[in-house]
Amino acid sequence: MKIGDLSGRTGVPTRLLRYYEEQDLLHPDRGENGYRSYGEAAVRDVQQIRGLLDSGLTTEMIRAILPYLSGPDEIVLPAEHLTPETAALLEGHIDRIQARIDCLARNRDRLSAYLAAVRPDGVATPGSSRHR
Repeated sequence: MKIGDLSGRTGVPTRLLRYYEEQDLLHPDRGENGYRSYGEAAVRDVQQIRGLLDSGLTTEMIRAILPYLSGPDEIVLPAEHLTPETAALLEGHIDRIQARIDCLARNRDRLSAYLAAVRPDGVATPGSSRHR
């Protein structure tokens, strides 16, 4: 399929698809006319790239693990292929995720405490949610 077809099937603009190629995340074939040609697997790859980017991974991290993804929920990276550099990248990302979780939990608790202090009846207003 051509780049426009891949864009239509994934909802990712062609500009981003070209960027993914520049970042060595996508590897289209090239026809004699120079046009990119993507196989069916590119749809899954683009969806995985989008999901990983949305979760906060960098293109560098994605490039390291993308060849080992067997689906959206599984990474099949044999231990002998995990380089110290890739392990350090992933560990650093895990630490950043945990820091964000801790910050969000603190903010949630502070906001909940504030609402409890200013609402004498402790009743939530319509449209609000309570998480504890």
